[in-house]
Amino acid sequence: MTWQANLKLAYERHGERVVARHEHSGPLRILQSLYPEGDAICHNVLVHPPGGLVGGDTLDIAVQTAADTHGLVTTPGATRFYRSDGPLALQTTRIAMQAGSRLEWLPLEALCYNDCNAENRLVMSIEPGAELLGWDMTAFGLPNANLPFVQGSFAQHIEVPGVWLERGRVDANDLRLMDGPTGLNGARCMASLFFVCGTKLDRARKQSSLDIARTLIAESELAATAGATSPNGQVIVVRVVAPLVEPAMHLLRAVRNAWRSELWHLPDCNPRIWAM
Repeated sequence: MTWQANLKLAYERHGERVVARHEHSGPLRILQSLYPEGDAICHNVLVHPPGGLVGGDTLDIAVQTAADTHGLVTTPGATRFYRSDGPLALQTTRIAMQAGSRLEWLPLEALCYNDCNAENRLVMSIEPGAELLGWDMTAFGLPNANLPFVQGSFAQHIEVPGVWLERGRVDANDLRLMDGPTGLNGARCMASLFFVCGTKLDRARKQSSLDIARTLIAESELAATAGATSPNGQVIVVRVVAPLVEPAMHLLRAVRNAWRSELWHLPDCNPRIWAM
């Protein structure tokens, strides 16, 4: 049996409070809205009760942010792409942001099990004046459980239409990619943190963000396999390759909190569910 699930999540402003409106079909839910930072920032947890995707499953997520809203979306655990007998397991996320809105898109990692056939797509449409702080993390196999990723395929697509596009495929049979010095070099986690604007970033703002990220990278255990760059005037990216999820997550959380302070003048506030 395969699952097809859809979720539409919209952030709106009602007076001083940002509220989340959502509707769904299939096994995809948003939990109760939380306000650990006050009414102006709405935190939500996206839950997929089956716990993962098998071949033929599809998850379709649409997020909209109205003007002058700030939403934060995370998940309680990894998105798991399980073994497939052939059909593709597909997760698609489409984000549409109106001018003056902010969104933090912070799902926990995608976990590719051996023999999976999976694709994870993220498309972000951002109007002038809107800003998004998000990340994407992918891990291959379960090294600590001695369940390596030796068969299977994973495709990743991250796009801001007309601004930024990254697309790649990881095939477990491609040993040059998986273990070669110009590929993952034996690492089994790849991750990106990105700050995306609807208009070109001010030069000083961009440079200070890059400096902050590079300082934190230099101080981390992943200094040799992480870097910060700006592929164009609207995007800043930190890229990380790590042996496991945990060190990559630790670094990206640190940069995310530092960017939050620098770019939005907001204090550290990690989603409550991360501590559970």
